[in-house]
Amino acid sequence: MDFVVNGLELPVRITPAVPMSDDELMRFCVANGDLRVEREPNGEILVMTPSNFNTSRINLRICQILGEWAEADGRGVVTDSNGGYTLPDGSMRAPDAAWVANRRWQKLSEKDQNRFAPICPDFVIEIRSPSDNLSELRAKMNDWIANGAEVAWLIDPVEKSITVYRPGDSPEEHINPSSVQGTGPIAGFELVLQRVWG
Repeated sequence: MDFVVNGLELPVRITPAVPMSDDELMRFCVANGDLRVEREPNGEILVMTPSNFNTSRINLRICQILGEWAEADGRGVVTDSNGGYTLPDGSMRAPDAAWVANRRWQKLSEKDQNRFAPICPDFVIEIRSPSDNLSELRAKMNDWIANGAEVAWLIDPVEKSITVYRPGDSPEEHINPSSVQGTGPIAGFELVLQRVWG
């Protein structure tokens, strides 16, 4: 099977005749290492272009801030947009930033920790890039919650807003906040937006 995407205008959705196994999906991602890849619950593969410069800069800054907090806090581990998770609905997602409690992460085998981890992060951050479809991103945030995330933040640099998603609650939108406080599993985390926007 040829796993390389050549000559296709991105982003593109690919529907394999037979859904890719986790191992096949991993090989596909390795063969297309400069692209972002996710799998939908129905097996459809979404191939996206790399982030633009500003989105990448913001993503890196958020991961640094979350990582610094997690290291000092000591209760969990952080992944960036290269960390893929196989979720209960069969999808494989790679959030821009995520946090998983140590007690859950340490229950995974070494093999599972070295592939698309079969676990839903406790906390997820997705960052909207100018080319993203906002309604699709909102649906994705609801999917994170449906798959087990306790808290999910949609950060929109375009509108300077953060929308907080939690199970059983309506999304809570903050327009141009100076900071956002973590709740639930990430209580004690504060994202100061001046550090993010620059």
